[in-house]
Amino acid sequence: MGKSASKQFAEEVLKAHNDYRKKHGVPPLKLCKKLNREAQQYSEALASTRILKHSPESSSGKCGENLAWASYDQSGSEVAERWYGEIKNYNFQSPGFSSGTGHFTAMVWKNTKRMGVGKAAASDGSTFVVARYEPAGNIVNPGHYEQNVLPPKK
Repeated sequence: MGKSASKQFAEEVLKAHNDYRKKHGVPPLKLCKKLNREAQQYSEALASTRILKHSPESSSGKCGENLAWASYDQSGSEVAERWYGEIKNYNFQSPGFSSGTGHFTAMVWKNTKRMGVGKAAASDGSTFVVARYEPAGNIVNPGHYEQNVLPPKK
């Protein structure tokens, strides 16, 4: 696989996102070359330090960001499944930000249009995955969660 995330990996992550988004009745995301490049660069930076932390771009609200680390080479669908699994902790009756649901809500955020994916392996064989989202989700202003995180359709 080499240093860079393959196009196939990015497309696998995208497909998983869009399958989940469809369940929630929100429009599909498109891969963005710029976001792919930025996510890839950041995944390589994380792999070089082996410390999982959000980027300055994400912390300043320029983009949304999901991160994943595993001690092995993780598949795109597996990463997306882990993030989406946080739905079990999300309370649709009382929508809003809570720790432990941010990966899920970023994935299904209705107003997000584009995403980028990067994956890099560290020297110990562990892998770091970065997903970037534009426009960013998880906006804590009143009403935003109600409008953007819709319950799954039956």
